[in-house]
Amino acid sequence: MKILELKIMRGPNYWSIKHPKIIVLKLDLEDLQHTLTNEVPNLAQKLQKLFPNIYKHRSSAGTEGGFIRLVNEGTTFSKVVQHIALELQTMAGMDSGYGRRYASSQPGVDFVAFSYQQERAGEYAAEAAVRITDSLARGERVSVIQDIAKLHQIREDEYFGPSTEAIVQEAVNRNIPYIQNRQSGHIQLGYGVNQKRIQAAMSSNTSCFAVENAGDKNITKLILEEAGIPVPQGRIVYSTRELEDAIDELDYPIVTKPLNGNQGKGASINIQNWKDALKGFAEAQRYSEAVMVEQFIQGSDYRMLVIDGKFIAAAKRTPAMVTGDGTSTIRQLVNQVNKDPRRGVGHEKALTHIKIDKISRAILREKGLNLQSVLPAGEVLYLKRTANLSTGGTATDVTDIVDPYNILMAERIAGIIGLDICGIDVMTSDIAIPLPETRGAVIEVNAAPGLRMHISPTEGLPRNVAEPIINMLFPFGCPARIPIVAITGTNGKTTTTRLIAHILSFKGYKVGYTTTDGIYIQGRKIIKGDTTGSYSSEFVLKDPTVNYAVLECARGGMLRSGLAFTQCDVGVVMNVSEDHLGLGDINTVEDMARVKGIIPKTVCSDGYAILNADDELVYGMAAGLRCKVAFFSLDESNPRIIEHISKGGLAAVLEDGYISIFKNTYKIRVDRVADIPLTFGGKARFNIYNVLASTLAAYVSHMEINEIKTALRTFIPSPDTTPGRMNLFKLPKAEVLVDYAHNIAAMQAISDFISNTGAHTKIGIIAGIGDRRDEDTREVGRIAASVFDKIIIRQDKDLRGRSGEEINHLLKEGIFSVKPDMEPLEISQETRALAYALEYAPEGSFIALFAEDIPEAVKLIENFRVIQHRKTTTEQ
Repeated sequence: MKILELKIMRGPNYWSIKHPKIIVLKLDLEDLQHTLTNEVPNLAQKLQKLFPNIYKHRSSAGTEGGFIRLVNEGTTFSKVVQHIALELQTMAGMDSGYGRRYASSQPGVDFVAFSYQQERAGEYAAEAAVRITDSLARGERVSVIQDIAKLHQIREDEYFGPSTEAIVQEAVNRNIPYIQNRQSGHIQLGYGVNQKRIQAAMSSNTSCFAVENAGDKNITKLILEEAGIPVPQGRIVYSTRELEDAIDELDYPIVTKPLNGNQGKGASINIQNWKDALKGFAEAQRYSEAVMVEQFIQGSDYRMLVIDGKFIAAAKRTPAMVTGDGTSTIRQLVNQVNKDPRRGVGHEKALTHIKIDKISRAILREKGLNLQSVLPAGEVLYLKRTANLSTGGTATDVTDIVDPYNILMAERIAGIIGLDICGIDVMTSDIAIPLPETRGAVIEVNAAPGLRMHISPTEGLPRNVAEPIINMLFPFGCPARIPIVAITGTNGKTTTTRLIAHILSFKGYKVGYTTTDGIYIQGRKIIKGDTTGSYSSEFVLKDPTVNYAVLECARGGMLRSGLAFTQCDVGVVMNVSEDHLGLGDINTVEDMARVKGIIPKTVCSDGYAILNADDELVYGMAAGLRCKVAFFSLDESNPRIIEHISKGGLAAVLEDGYISIFKNTYKIRVDRVADIPLTFGGKARFNIYNVLASTLAAYVSHMEINEIKTALRTFIPSPDTTPGRMNLFKLPKAEVLVDYAHNIAAMQAISDFISNTGAHTKIGIIAGIGDRRDEDTREVGRIAASVFDKIIIRQDKDLRGRSGEEINHLLKEGIFSVKPDMEPLEISQETRALAYALEYAPEGSFIALFAEDIPEAVKLIENFRVIQHRKTTTEQ
């Protein structure tokens, strides 16, 4: 058994719309393809021994134990891979419950899709599941301990962390999208101009000045002391001599901590003697040369949380500890505590396992104890010097008993320091009593305070402290998203994308859009290349200047990683035809329709799916959609259009020479087709489809008819506005058309246009594509022969796995099937082929170049125009 291909889906995809984060495996079962699970002795029992909770897996049976019953009855080993991959992640604290297995068109090859929380963990689980399944099938001994440990480590490395996770989840609950930026470590909430950013519990609203103040403990103390806040006396020291002077001034007990520390790192408390003071000083200097020495304030450790100037929650924090029972050793007591189901590795669960580290061992030595010591019944032993949850500490919610004086004090502190999200550490005997009365003190002020103790306290009421953070960043009524128009289809995507972007820009929107030739922000090309995948869409959604996104979504990107967004406002599907079949396991036009159908399925409930009613497969995509639907057609008598508008639906049609919108029983005429430059006087019928779809997209985006009309008339097709799409050049001797058409449908559409030009000699410069089916390449030859009088065969730079001779042979087979006597000329280099046609074409010819390198072709034509103009001028 081996993995042929592994894909990571990050958004709605071909395999699942509801579950966007899935791993898709293409799995070769090899010699296990004819073996079922019930043919392997005791497989079900072995699975349950390795994975005790796998019995809960329902599988297709829909009831608990369903998967184990399938194993006993006999199922494929790809199904076992699916369930092991899910259970491995769940055992490592990443609950994953969605999975499917599909047979492919190849015998012995299956697809396995399963959900993940962390990408790297999903990848590892996939590879481990295949390895474990293969071993089990062969009767080999298997252990999953190392795999679980590795997944735990991946989780700790990749996991958001409890604070970030809580804020992100609250955002998702509010339908606010998020994007994880792995390079900077921050999370973007919202899209475009409406975005905000967080990093743990620090937001894009957080003042850098405030963070600097909170980060310098001495400055913080001075500021608070000046404002009348009780703080412990202390000094900053850099050497043991200064440490000695500080202790003489403050007296024992003391606290040592790094001046710029966080999360309790390097801090030592309740130091009672010089030996321990030296140890504490050394520990603090591991994190900061400057060390804060303070009086130790007796009492309990409390954390108060203030968000947007308001007190939100408070928790009492207790260091990791065990309580003696008179018989168990300290090691046994720690093991018993760690068996608490609420405890896990790192931030996996509400509490963290207690680890016996060098700090714990130092505490034991100080007390004359070791891990084999037995504590008397009821005796409490603290194993850490600080109360951080990340080192095994616990938290008790005390929000409801905090004294009003202390609440006001906390809110004043947040305002004085200037933090929008502020954690205040207080040492006092009782938080329900005003701090001055208990002789307590404010120990520290924290920017980016941990939220875990409030979200999941060990005792007391959990507090949704993420909600006020989201409310602060996105007050109710404040938008987080920007409108998204997504366009897909076999042909016309790029032109439609550009036209919609032009119309919206005409309205004044700051549009970002993606196309097959680059990413554009407000009309400027920022990234060059075929940018129709999820990365490119995300690029636009991350741009802080964009308030409208128009995204071309091609087959390749959707199959490779899914969409970059979970929902759009308008989804346009132009058409579906036989292109790219046989690639990416998409073998039929129906398969391709399912790929394109991802877009309308992601349209939000009050948005519009805009579908081509003249295309059977596209029309069928309307079934089952939860959004509104609008159709477009070149035929106003199309029964589908008539039925749709009779039910109050919306449509755009070519009606008596006009682009018209049908709404209920009314016709709204937008403009004459002949007056819209993109249609080339109405001759380019395929571009009329693009105009109809764009008109509908603009209309449902609440643009006025006159605005749409003016925008359509000002969109002039050219190499700048529509590069590689019907770029027409009039030269003194000939007309030249440059187009990127690379599939049968596009070739046919361009050929229909050329047939109506009236030129007496039509010359076509064509090429085949190496990764297309043989019949597709032959069909390109047939179409070319049916419209052109002369044909030049060129070749792409990338032949995609075939030889040039093989491709040209297939093209000639198609040509000769239509015109047996035609003698096509072979000039492999595109520019040389075009130069030959320009030089030797008879006067009045029409030359069509189906180009690969549009800029070079345009450059050559413009240079030739200049040369011809000079020549003509000289002759005159």
